Amino acid sequence: DGDGRVLSYDEIVRACFALGHALKRGTRHDEKIGVLLPTGVGAAIAFLALSAFGRVPAMLNFTSSHGDLQSAISTAEVKRVVTAHRFIELGKLEDVAAAIGQVAELVYLEDVRAGLSLSDKLTALAGSLAPGLVASKAGDQEPASIRFASGTEGQPKGVALSHRNLLANIAQVRAHIDLYDDDVLFNPLPVFHCFGLTVGMLLPLIAGVKVVCHPTPLQPREIVRRIREMGATILLSTDTFITQYARAGEPGDLGSLRLAVCGAERVRDETRTLLRRKYGMEILEGYGVTEAAPVVAANQIEANRPGTVGHLMAGMEARLEPVEGIPNAGLLVVKGPNVMLGYIRPDAPGRIVAPEGGWYDTGDVASIDEDGFIAIRGRIKRFAKIGGETVSLAVVENIAAAVWPDNHHAAVTIPDRAKGEQIVL
Repeated sequence: DGDGRVLSYDEIVRACFALGHALKRGTRHDEKIGVLLPTGVGAAIAFLALSAFGRVPAMLNFTSSHGDLQSAISTAEVKRVVTAHRFIELGKLEDVAAAIGQVAELVYLEDVRAGLSLSDKLTALAGSLAPGLVASKAGDQEPASIRFASGTEGQPKGVALSHRNLLANIAQVRAHIDLYDDDVLFNPLPVFHCFGLTVGMLLPLIAGVKVVCHPTPLQPREIVRRIREMGATILLSTDTFITQYARAGEPGDLGSLRLAVCGAERVRDETRTLLRRKYGMEILEGYGVTEAAPVVAANQIEANRPGTVGHLMAGMEARLEPVEGIPNAGLLVVKGPNVMLGYIRPDAPGRIVAPEGGWYDTGDVASIDEDGFIAIRGRIKRFAKIGGETVSLAVVENIAAAVWPDNHHAAVTIPDRAKGEQIVL
C-alpha cells in the first residue's frame, strides 16, 4: 500500500469477510454501494467485501464536480457510499464529502473497523476456512460493478459490468501478456477508472502476482523511488504520466521494469525514444473502453508495432463501419464476453439497457491492417470537415505535441462560412 503496509492473501480474505459482513447490514442483495477511495488496500478490500455478500460496488470519481457525483449516485440508485476519514482529510475532500452527504449516507471504514462485532469476526474466520459456505452465490451475468462514463449534456451514465465481463477481461489480458510468479505490478492509476481497477488491482490478486499500490499518479519522484525500492517489473501508466516518471528518474531508477503498459491516450514517438534511450525499456500500447471492462486490444512483447494498439483480445470480434470522408478506416464496433451488460442512463435510474446484439459502438475511428494490428485514428466526434476534406483533430494535436512536447495541446472546431468549419489550436 502507499503507506508501506504489506498484506498477504489470507489477511485480505479475512478482512473482506469481516468488513463485508458489517457493511451488508441495512442493505439488500444486489444493492449498489458507492466506493469513494484512492488506489490502495482499502479500495481492494472494500470492493471485494461488497462483492462477497452480493452487493454491487459503484466506483465514484472523487475528481468529478459535485454535480456529476450527485448525478452518478442518483443514476445508480446509491444510498450509501463507503469512504475513509483519512482519505477525506489528506485529500482535502471535505466539500466533496459534504456534497455526497446531501444525497447519500457516508460510511467510514475506520468507524466500521472499530465497531466490528463478534459475529463479523467469526464470519471472517469461517470465510477464510470455507469461503464457499459464506460468500454470496452470484450468477455470472449479474452486475459486479458500476463504473461511470461521460454522458450527454455532461451527466455521467452508469456502465454495468457483470462478473463474467470482469473475469473474462482478466483472462484475456493474462492470455495476451505473460505474467510470471516473481512479477511485481506497480499501479498508480485510480480505481474509479476501469484500467486501474480491473488490470491494476483485480488481475494481480487473481493471477497471484504481487501488486504495489500508489494513491495518485501525480507524484513522479515518489513513484520512481517506490518502483526502484519495490523492484517493480510491470508499470501501468499513460503517455503523459510515464513521460513525467522517465524525466524524474536517473538512469537505472526504472531498471527493474521489464514492461510498461500504457493506455487512455496515444503513446508519442518522443516518449518511446526517451524510455528506450534512458532506461532501455519498451512500451506496450493498448486500447480500452470502460464498456469493455476495459481492455479491447494491446501490443505484445513479441508483436509490438508502434503507432498501433496491437491485436484484439481473445474471444472478441470487431468490425469497421464506413465513415464518409475517411478512407481505409471506419467506426470501430466490438463484441465479446467482456462487453458490458449495458448503460444506466440518468433519465432512467437503475435500468440497464443492453447494447443491441451485444455489439458496442466505441465511437472511435480505426484501421486494421493485414496482420490484425489496430490503429486508432481518433474519435468520430473529433474530425473536422473543412472544404469537403475530413481532418482529424487528434492528428493536429499530435503534430503540435511533436513541435512543443513540454506543453499540452487541444484542437477544436468552430463554424466557418466559407469552408464549413475551421480548426483552432
